[in-house]
Amino acid sequence: MRKLLTKVYHHQMASTGLAGIAIVLGTADVLHAFAIIEKEDVFKKTPCPAFLMFENAAYLADMSFELPCNCKPEEVTSVVWYFQKNMGRHRTKVLTDFDGTLVVDSSHIKRGVDMLRRFSIRMFSLIVFRVQVEDSGHYICGTKKGDFFYGYDVDVQTSKNIAVAFADEDQHPQKDFNRTHFVVFTVFWEWTKCNRCDVRGEQRRVGLCYVQSPYLLRRYRTTIPEVASCGSKSVPKQFRGVPNRKPEVVIRSCMAPCRKKMSSMGEASISDVISKLGEKPWVPDIPIQFHKQSLGTGLIIACPGARPEHAVAWDKDSTRMYLTRFLTGVNKSMRVFIDHGNHLHIRFAQMDDRGVYYCWREGQLVAGFRLAVVYESRHKRSIDDPETQYAIKAIFTSYVFITLLFVSIHIVRCCVYAFRCTSVE
Repeated sequence: MRKLLTKVYHHQMASTGLAGIAIVLGTADVLHAFAIIEKEDVFKKTPCPAFLMFENAAYLADMSFELPCNCKPEEVTSVVWYFQKNMGRHRTKVLTDFDGTLVVDSSHIKRGVDMLRRFSIRMFSLIVFRVQVEDSGHYICGTKKGDFFYGYDVDVQTSKNIAVAFADEDQHPQKDFNRTHFVVFTVFWEWTKCNRCDVRGEQRRVGLCYVQSPYLLRRYRTTIPEVASCGSKSVPKQFRGVPNRKPEVVIRSCMAPCRKKMSSMGEASISDVISKLGEKPWVPDIPIQFHKQSLGTGLIIACPGARPEHAVAWDKDSTRMYLTRFLTGVNKSMRVFIDHGNHLHIRFAQMDDRGVYYCWREGQLVAGFRLAVVYESRHKRSIDDPETQYAIKAIFTSYVFITLLFVSIHIVRCCVYAFRCTSVE
């Protein structure tokens, strides 16, 4: 069943438009624009349903998605996209400037920014960048007059506390959850590319939560009958959160060859000779950025042009930072780790964190960060600093614990004293 549902799920993602338009990537591989493909007008062949239905689509948090307006009258030259968290409520967001020309540069999008500043409309399609769990809901394509043509039921599943399985350590994904009226299981995407080349790398496979039940609401359209994502509005309220199944990711080792770049034979020969003689250490032909970080402060490094769905790897100098050791959640006391969005985190920078951090994207070495850790004697902390917040939380927790312990001791002493007085009488 898993293989069949995986194939159908990919067909669903294609139908929702992830492969419907060509994404033009710049030199830093950042989403800048969408190319318009010359093709036959699909609106002439796709009639709108007489009764508005919603197509189910699921994504992982921090990813971007594109929803095409699959049908509309030929005379309509611009569309308006509406967002509604739950059907029947009057609170609705209008995601357009009413001309369909609003453009957003995804390189400027940060996590947590309101959805009204994270979307773009191209050729009647809605693109939302870095989606969050609160972006789950109904997306409707229509006009500013209130005519509705096509709808989506979008389920954004959290990337926090995601279940991780390492295939090399003989770990397995979560088991299916079977009940009388429904079955909860995981649908996996395809394996990513190997995140390194010519050396041992790693691959990821993301899985999202799905439910199968004959009691799904009929107003929601799914690729496979009676199968929808766990956060879909088609799932009856009695089933939601039973169980509270997490998305999961499976990681395994891989090997892939590098794509050889064309270069001058003379330059390559001279470089090889000098390197072999030990006079010139090998330095990768990639841009390297210098950064100075204060001792004891936190730092987050992002790989240029990388998105959460990309295959990304990190190295420090000649040391490979494999996910089996550095993925967040592997160790609760990790100071240096890689999150599920492929960012490298360094908490409370130390002197031994100095070095060059190399970033791999889709199996190619793309950038380096030379980190210098310095001591600043006069550093004013603000309440927004993560270290300050951590210290405040630790002090407050310690105070509450000591207070409870003090009160408990006195309550016990009072009870013992009262018991002795009663015994004496």
